[in-house]
Amino acid sequence: MNYYLIAGERSGDLHGANLIKGIRSRDPQARFRGWGGDLMKEEGMELVTHYREAAFMGFLEVVRNLGTILRMLNRCRRDVEAWRPDALILIDYPGFNLRMARFARKAGIRVFYYISPKVWAWNQDRALKIRRDVDRMFVIFPFEVEFYRKYDYEVEYVGNPLMDAIASFRPDPGFRAAHGLEGERVIALLPGSRLQEISKILDDMLRVIPFFPDHRFVVAGVKDLPASLYHAALRHPRVQVVDEAAYDLLSVSEAALVTSGTATLETALLDVPEVVCYKTSNFSYQLAKRLVRVPYISLVNLISGKEVVRELIQGALTTDNLVRELKSIVEGGAGRAAQLSEYARLRDLVGAPGASERTGARIVGLLSSP
Repeated sequence: MNYYLIAGERSGDLHGANLIKGIRSRDPQARFRGWGGDLMKEEGMELVTHYREAAFMGFLEVVRNLGTILRMLNRCRRDVEAWRPDALILIDYPGFNLRMARFARKAGIRVFYYISPKVWAWNQDRALKIRRDVDRMFVIFPFEVEFYRKYDYEVEYVGNPLMDAIASFRPDPGFRAAHGLEGERVIALLPGSRLQEISKILDDMLRVIPFFPDHRFVVAGVKDLPASLYHAALRHPRVQVVDEAAYDLLSVSEAALVTSGTATLETALLDVPEVVCYKTSNFSYQLAKRLVRVPYISLVNLISGKEVVRELIQGALTTDNLVRELKSIVEGGAGRAAQLSEYARLRDLVGAPGASERTGARIVGLLSSP
């Protein structure tokens, strides 16, 4: 069968690649085409558009690039229509993918959604559009099942695909030596994977360095982004940038400063104490404050249902706050043991590996049934 996948972000590329493996294990002759990234391409998907071409973040950024986004939507619709897949598989990325779901439904193409948009956080009426346009939704958080049930829509909880990546990760024993970190106490800086995130948050993270003279700071870099984004980091004598090795970096780190997103959960599942950081334009922040309906922004706290990791958002992302919270979670810090204890409970809540394989099997099974 033919499968058209759409992932618009770096994390979606990872989960899409694992989903392709899951589908192929049940459908060895499967053909894949779509939007995504290098990982999905490596798994054999014919890559039409790379996600970095559509990585617009924040309300103002979307408005400024609305013409580009509309042209991309039209291009994607034409490509799906020409290829005529057996199924359109959407991975998060709601602004784009919900429009593609509506198009595919009208075109008579089966629609599957893997990793629900965070409609429970804001714009909850989108759940009605999902019920209308999506044949089957596969969710990765247990609380999403009950959320959708309120809209008379039954979804399938498949577990969290991050557990697939975590379970398959094997630390590189030569990582410290390769990057001159032997004997060093390392603090990881994960400023995000989008240009807008890094440009707004990395400088704030770097300001803590003078307060930790016994530590080496390592930035998790992204090779597809302009190297100039990391120039400020490289000017510090105790900072270096390591590209495309976030898991290896975290495996040798004592603590981390992490931009809100998927990386907050990855950091926790790898058992590294963290402080969550977030900053956007003042306009986008004020708009989000009025729309968001959840008490936390990090996945760690949302899944746990309480504050496990400290979140420093917008005006609270100050040097004083960062230093205080980071000191509390490094070795000997007062908050370190409590955070690590809660991580054990978090792993139980997230569940076992195999989400991508389970989802792939279900999609093939649903397509094969009358």
